[in-house]
Amino acid sequence: MGPFDGLLFGLSVALTPANLLASLAGVLAGTLVGVLPGIGPNAGIALLLPATFALPPETALIMLAGIYYGAMYGGSTTAILLNLPGEAASVVTAIDGFQMAKRGRAGAALFISAVGSFVAGSAGLFGIVLIGTWLANFALAFGPPEYFALALMGLVFLSRLSRGSFLTALLMTALGLAIATIGLDPVSGSQRFTLGSIRLAQGIDLIPVIMGLYGLAEILMIAEEGTKKAQITSVRLRELLPSREEARRAAWPIVRGSVLGFFIGLIPGPATVMSSFVSYAVERRLSKTPDRFGSGAIEGVAGPESANNAATAGAMVPLLSLGIPFAPATAILLSAFVIHGIQPGPMLMIQWPAVFWGLIASMYIGNLMLLILNLPLVGIFVSVLRIPQHILSTLVLLLCLIGAYSLNNSLLDLWVLIVMGGFGYALRKLAIDPAPLVVALVLGPVMEKTLRQAFFMAHGDWGYWLTRPLVITVVGAVLFVLLASSVVSVFRRKKEG
Repeated sequence: MGPFDGLLFGLSVALTPANLLASLAGVLAGTLVGVLPGIGPNAGIALLLPATFALPPETALIMLAGIYYGAMYGGSTTAILLNLPGEAASVVTAIDGFQMAKRGRAGAALFISAVGSFVAGSAGLFGIVLIGTWLANFALAFGPPEYFALALMGLVFLSRLSRGSFLTALLMTALGLAIATIGLDPVSGSQRFTLGSIRLAQGIDLIPVIMGLYGLAEILMIAEEGTKKAQITSVRLRELLPSREEARRAAWPIVRGSVLGFFIGLIPGPATVMSSFVSYAVERRLSKTPDRFGSGAIEGVAGPESANNAATAGAMVPLLSLGIPFAPATAILLSAFVIHGIQPGPMLMIQWPAVFWGLIASMYIGNLMLLILNLPLVGIFVSVLRIPQHILSTLVLLLCLIGAYSLNNSLLDLWVLIVMGGFGYALRKLAIDPAPLVVALVLGPVMEKTLRQAFFMAHGDWGYWLTRPLVITVVGAVLFVLLASSVVSVFRRKKEG
């Protein structure tokens, strides 16, 4: 199936009533998640993951993907109106967006942000089709050694680029791999690290771990810190249209941000945040009047908002084509694939074409929904901030508990949720990123399976690995990443000495 035929097939999947409703629910929930400061797409996907268990795989994934890119849009709304970025990628948007709001141009900033997000999402769709399908066809030649090397690369790269020290990230990765081994050995069937518990023999489920680290930990942080009550700025519909000069100034930043963000999304790490900062720096460098930035330049809204939405599409390419997540949000999406019995990667297009093409087509439909619905409803979304914090936190906590218990009707999952919630809270206080643990927990079983398969193929011969050029290349890249920081620090100390 070619790209054009695939997109037509994907539209036939995404336009069914159930999938349209799932896409609408996803983008609306994502917008609400983005509006609420501090929650972000990671916690949003983790919290709503249990709600998709009874849905068909394509419907569930369409809804969760809608939450992912919907949160990118929602974060810009409060960043512009209240100077409260809903998630990290909207921090840059607040610099000029809030200044425009103070000058009475909040509507124009919101309109340009929405149009930029739509253009970037549409461009990202074609990028996924062109690059993703090519990469998937190329990866069809991969064997277990290549998959093990790619999984190892994903772990190391994400650990290297996460917040905090590299050593701490590696320790979190090791902890995630250790948790992934709890349960039954996939080859011998013997129990591992179960302490004689029959319940632990089933293994540690992904969902309570993710919901605890992100959802419950966020509730504990909110309970401790609370949130300031913000002054809600109202925006009339007639104030949404930008002036001709504002539209002219925003056009090229939207194009540049869309291209830049998509390719940054292909890089391991927090792509949405990086793309926003890079786009803002590029627009300021290219501007003939850089002194306007920071005081309400429309380019400072158009570029970063387009970039972070394009980056969400770019981040989907390695997930769908290789089955390797390069960002925390896509790692949680990978767990959703696994829960629904689907292994993303080069065989996804062949074995699950409805999921692959339906998900891609739904991204265009979801971005169109965001453009049509969110501008008229911006006042309603911002009004969510008026809900008392204790009521909102209680509802989220209830959602976590019900979601965790509904997995297996097991008290073990509730205990895992509580323990991981406390652990996630401690990590927040210590400024340690939990993303490497989540990625290791997701990729751990894949790494173990492919490593064993590779040694079965090689009959235990280590030299077999040296006959695989891609394995050598990927492992070389991993070693470079591991050693680069040490070499740079040594040279820096010598220079200072």
